[in-house]
This record gives sequence, structure tokens and C-alpha cells, in this order.
Amino acid sequence: MNEISNANVFLDGRFVTGGIEFSDVVEAVGPAVTGGIDLHGAYVIPGLIDIHTHGAMNEDASDGSPEGLVKMARYYAAGGVTSWCPTTMTLKEPVLTKSMEAVRDFQRPADGAKVAGVHLEGPFLSLKKCGAQNPDNLHAPDAQLFHRLDEASGHRVRLVTVAPEEPGALPFIREVSRTCTVSLGHTTADYDTAMAAYEAGASHATHLFNAMPALNHREPGVAAAALDAGATVELITDGFHIHPAVVRLVHRLFGEKLVLISDSLRCAGMPDGDYELGGLPITLTEGVARLRGSSTLAGSSIHLMDGLRRAVSFGVPLEAAVYAATAAPAKAIRRDHEIGTLALGLAADFLVLDKDLNLKAVYVDGVRVR
Repeated sequence: MNEISNANVFLDGRFVTGGIEFSDVVEAVGPAVTGGIDLHGAYVIPGLIDIHTHGAMNEDASDGSPEGLVKMARYYAAGGVTSWCPTTMTLKEPVLTKSMEAVRDFQRPADGAKVAGVHLEGPFLSLKKCGAQNPDNLHAPDAQLFHRLDEASGHRVRLVTVAPEEPGALPFIREVSRTCTVSLGHTTADYDTAMAAYEAGASHATHLFNAMPALNHREPGVAAAALDAGATVELITDGFHIHPAVVRLVHRLFGEKLVLISDSLRCAGMPDGDYELGGLPITLTEGVARLRGSSTLAGSSIHLMDGLRRAVSFGVPLEAAVYAATAAPAKAIRRDHEIGTLALGLAADFLVLDKDLNLKAVYVDGVRVR
């Protein structure tokens, strides 16, 4: 049994002075834990959970490379993400099947993050809002295709993005929402269409405001529908995709339904230059990734820990930002009974941070990996 104490531990949405007793799971947590390693007031928070990340270190979840998944897992853990959802692009079924099989067979390295499930960001998207997704690979919402991919993954798909205005979307949502979380994104949907999708079983919104109609006082769109439906919503807090004032606005409106994501690409952790995303060329310049030769943003180059720090710098309270990167994503993908919170019997995945939010230690299943 291991113990740490004299820390500011994140419990029930706030920091309390105390410690953790742990094996591979949390055995005890709170003020009553006083033994073991003295952390001298450092922050202890749950490990971050990134449910929307395509890649890093010149690797991509869509590549279907076992070695690439291992490399990414190490990158995430080194920065404080202890669980992640490999997020695929809009690609043809054979390519996606290979990616699913790689996730199915993934073996976490001792110093790597855990795969919490797959996020299928497509191919069930809108042509008009496909953004950096390859339009040649779009597919109408198809539950049978979804089930084939889910089976190939070993039934590890936890999240799927769909444009609800596409033909067949509502029956798709009704069926697939019984298996995993359905998210609205890459869509031209108006408020009524989005509400119909949420009533059909959707419960999430993919990178809110990006690749969807803007919030308008007469055309409130997906953002207002998500609020009215009680959906969880993702935000990319790199400072480029969303203005800091809108980050603060979404926090105030959505509260514990806010989920921070990186939406990182293979260029994360890499120098400026030319890269590839789902068969499309992208260019990373001064930390901003765009489709080559255009102004279209193509995901981010940040680590989720960067996103948490930036959210705090934008004015989101630390406690809210931590919740949005830990408990909220775990709930969004229906894994909160296992990860995302420092609670008795849950995985001992946690981070030690100093007062300036610098990462000092990372634990995965109770083992220090950094």
C-alpha cells in the first residue's frame, strides 16, 4: 500500500487538505490520510482524460499502427493524460477497420496512458461542415457500419460524432445511443433539428462552435440546443479555436457539462512544418495547424494539460477546469464508475502539480510513470 499526504487534493469539485492511500485503486482519500510521502501542499488531481485527440509525435490514431499507439500513449502520460480516446478521421471502412483492430489489440506500455475507448469523429458528417475532414470519405449515418467498426474495436467505441440533419441520422442516433455516447458535430443543423437529435438519444456536442453554425439570437443552433438538452459540450482551449471570452461564457452557461479536449493532431509535440490529416495536407505554423494553403483550422497542436492551463489563464476557475478535464469527460463517455475521480475503488490515476500547475508526478493505476 502507498500513501501521500499533506496535499491539496481535488475531491467533490474542490480542494481539501489531505492525502491518498492507494494500490492500483484508491483505498482511502481525504483529510484522514496523514502518512506516507509529504507533498508540502502540492495539488493532487485526477489524471486528465482526453476524449478527442487524433494524435501526436507524428503519429495518428487513424494510421492503425500498434507502434504509433504506444508512442502516443507515452506522450499523453508524460504530460498528465492518464486515459485517452483515440479519435479517428473520416475515412473509408477498410482504413477505419484497421484502426479499430489496432485499438482492440493495444497493450499499454508501463509508462503510457490507458485507452478509455474510441471516438469515431465521422464518417457520418455534413459535407458543408466537414472542415479538415476529407469530403471524399463521408458516409450517410449507417448503424450497421457503426456496429461493424465497434465489433472490430473489441466493442471499445465510446463516442461517435454525427451530423443530425443527414438522411437517416435520427434512427441512427436512436440505435447507436444504446451502445455509446452520440455527439452532434460537423453539422449545419438548426436548433429544432439538434433538439430532435438530443431527444432521440444524443447527449454531447463535438468541439462546440467549431464546424457548426454560430450561435445567433434568431438562429440559436446546436449550442443552444445542447444547453436546453443538458448535453455535455467539448471546447478546444488552445486560444485559437475559441476566443477566451467565449470559453468563459461556456463555462458559466454549461458548468459541469463543459469538457476540455485537445483535438490534437500528429503535429502535437512536433516542430513547425508540413503534416497529414486523414489524407489531407496540413501545415503547422507557430503552433497553429491549418489545411495547407487555406485559413481552415485543422485541430490543435496542444496537450490537454496545456488546454487546462490556458483555460485557467482565460478566467475559468481552477476547480472548474480540473473537473472539465477529468470527471466531466469520464461521465461523457460513461466511464465515470472507473476513472475521472479520486474516489474509493476507482483507478489510482492522479497527478501532482505545483502551485503554478507545473507537472511534478503522474500515476497510472497506482504506478508512477513520470
